[in-house]
Amino acid sequence: MGFDVGFVPFNSDGWGPPDAAAVPPSLGGGASIPFAPFSRSDKLGRIADWTRNPAGPAALAAASRDSVFDFTSVDDSLVAGAEDSSYRLVDTKPPPRQPRFGPKWRFNQRPQLPQRQDEEVEARRREAEKERARRDRLFQNNRSHHHPFFRGNQTSSAKPSVDIQPDWTMREQIPFANFTKLSFSVADQPEDLLFCGAVEYYSRAYDRVNPKAARRLERFKSRNFFKVTTTDDPVIRRLAEEDKATVFATDVILAALMCTPRSIHSWDIVVQRVGNKLFFDKRDGSQLDLLTVNETAQEQLPENKEDINSSHSLAVEATYINQNFSQQVLHRDGEKVTFDEPNPFASEGEEAASVGYRYRRWKLDDEISLVARCEVHAVNADPAGGRQFLTLNALNEFDPKITGVDWRQKLETQRGAVLATELKNNANKLARWTAQALLAGADMMKLGYVSRVHPRDHFNHSILTVMGYKPRDFATQINLNTSNMWGIVKSIVDICMKFEEGKYVLVKDPAKPQVRIYEVPSDAFENDYVEEPLPEEEQVRPLADVDATAEEMDAAAEAEANNASAANGGQGEKSAEATAV
Repeated sequence: MGFDVGFVPFNSDGWGPPDAAAVPPSLGGGASIPFAPFSRSDKLGRIADWTRNPAGPAALAAASRDSVFDFTSVDDSLVAGAEDSSYRLVDTKPPPRQPRFGPKWRFNQRPQLPQRQDEEVEARRREAEKERARRDRLFQNNRSHHHPFFRGNQTSSAKPSVDIQPDWTMREQIPFANFTKLSFSVADQPEDLLFCGAVEYYSRAYDRVNPKAARRLERFKSRNFFKVTTTDDPVIRRLAEEDKATVFATDVILAALMCTPRSIHSWDIVVQRVGNKLFFDKRDGSQLDLLTVNETAQEQLPENKEDINSSHSLAVEATYINQNFSQQVLHRDGEKVTFDEPNPFASEGEEAASVGYRYRRWKLDDEISLVARCEVHAVNADPAGGRQFLTLNALNEFDPKITGVDWRQKLETQRGAVLATELKNNANKLARWTAQALLAGADMMKLGYVSRVHPRDHFNHSILTVMGYKPRDFATQINLNTSNMWGIVKSIVDICMKFEEGKYVLVKDPAKPQVRIYEVPSDAFENDYVEEPLPEEEQVRPLADVDATAEEMDAAAEAEANNASAANGGQGEKSAEATAV
């Protein structure tokens, strides 16, 4: 057999294949095979689509086996649907449905392009941030944000520490925001002009006291504590006559001025301009004589003085605790360190508390110098052979449910948490103690943690532990800037130096972060009636009396429960059991 060259059509009209070439039957000639015309520039399409799915079961039944070759529809033609050379798999799953609630459903109802949706979401987010920032500014302005521990629920019904009389003239009004920007550095170290009084040695045994081995707080009724103001101090009068300085004050008054931005409660200082000299005084029975408790806490204490946990009752209790603590932690064996002069306030034969008065002078500028009476409470033997001066203060716990931290459980394992809580609740008091230690030049400040024996017994207390800090390190820890402290004092001195001779009073506003300076008559505060706190004999009771009182309260509660039981039958019995529990 010869080689079959196949069928070659003959073109009688010219070169090349004929226009309509005949297809032999061996190649399917005469069969109905779909064919899509194309040019040389077109891309080749598919020959058969084996993945085509009919529209439904009926169409599937009617479809022939040759339907995979059916490209007669417009969508499948190469002309109408030329495909890209690259192939992409498209997810045919429907998009998840959005819930028909919330703010997003309202904006997603309209079909939008993804870019448009992203732009609207970003615009809404920016608007929400602007609105939040506006509300925060309004809230901060309304709550008087003069320091981070400010209590937001400070009521406007709080009264000033002194009654503002109608004949007083307001000379200055200074917001706390102005104080925070001040800075002044004292050029030289302070100069010691005089040292008076006598102090005892600190007992190191109290450094080992812990909540499991607590010490009962003793009472020192025989020792006298003196709270003498500036102009009543005979030593300051003598220094003023000798023209040793132009400004005179005490460490308590200077500390109150230096820590003004941290204060919440109202207080006042009397300023007297005599010639070219300034005297900063406090009134008899002033708020500066009492220690505040939970002044900067978020929860406000009750104002009823009859309540043992009221602001006034806790201030009196904290003051007595602080005095007794400062005398108990000393060696009372008779050995004392005496100074240049004896206690200037104690009369002959009177036993004074262990306090040393250090009269120091600071030079503020070429024309103004300041003399302050500072206090140290104890002395400690330095390993190098010298002496270290100490200040002694006590923090008091009255009810763990109010403060939120139980000292007896946390002091041994989490001392930092206890101190952080006190820094939040008593920021102003701790800052004042630190400022007084810095003014006195103390080498160490001791902080005692004193708690009630029972939360409802405010007469008996226990010393749980004692911690020691260096004043400068502790000032850095509580964010107390010495340059800002002296800047506040310098600015107030400069303002008062511009006034005429007379008497003025500086009052901290009880509801706003600001201080006001009033000009008052020369005889103001001389005949004021002062509500003195109860004497210590009435403030402190023996523990036996407290137990007897508790038994009486339990008996009264039981009698009341029995009466309720007789009146209400079975329900009264349950009430009596609950009351007894």
